[in-house]
Amino acid sequence: MNENELKLLWQSSNEKLERNLQVNKKNTDEITKLKAQNLLASMKPIKIFTLFVGILWVLFGGIIVTKLFVYAYDKVSLFFLYSAAVQLILTAVAIGIYLYQLIMISNVNISDSVISAQKKLSYLKGSTLWSAKISFLQLPFWTTFYLSKEMIVSGNIAYILVNGFFTFIFVYLATWLFFNIKYENQNKKWFQWIFRGKEWQPILESMELLNHIDYYQQLDDDNASH
Repeated sequence: MNENELKLLWQSSNEKLERNLQVNKKNTDEITKLKAQNLLASMKPIKIFTLFVGILWVLFGGIIVTKLFVYAYDKVSLFFLYSAAVQLILTAVAIGIYLYQLIMISNVNISDSVISAQKKLSYLKGSTLWSAKISFLQLPFWTTFYLSKEMIVSGNIAYILVNGFFTFIFVYLATWLFFNIKYENQNKKWFQWIFRGKEWQPILESMELLNHIDYYQQLDDDNASH
């Protein structure tokens, strides 16, 4: 075997090896995307259940509150009426966010580009944070729905002060959480306590898997350019 034949054989072997590496990398990327998609799919059951319960709650509560507004506005406690109305409105907003999340989860596909999938996951991550923000805004109204005009004018200063104190605490907590629930705080203990389980971890794990694909793709592009 002469020198030219050896060179051709060496070149052919390199080309076959390169093709095999490319095929293996493509298969690895697809498996990684599939893992990410399965992680997101694991979120569907709890979100569908929450969406179903939330819709029933808003419909049932909405019918009652609407009837009270129309037929018994001057007979029922306005504290109860407006507290319940605000809670139902906030719950309806959270339901809308959950519906949006289910649509986003269904739209993430292994055939998507990494950038496209990352963008969808980013939207999903942001909407998860917003659903928590909206939900926590309900906290103060759990300390006011049972009040009545008679309780306020009864002269029971101790009761009014104690209830006012708890209302203030819940207003402060709801406001603080609304402004501090953000991705930058993900490593803090209070954040991890709130966002755990199927509501949050699958998103982070999916993002990490896609980030690995993106990282190695950039390395390949850099090597090819050199």
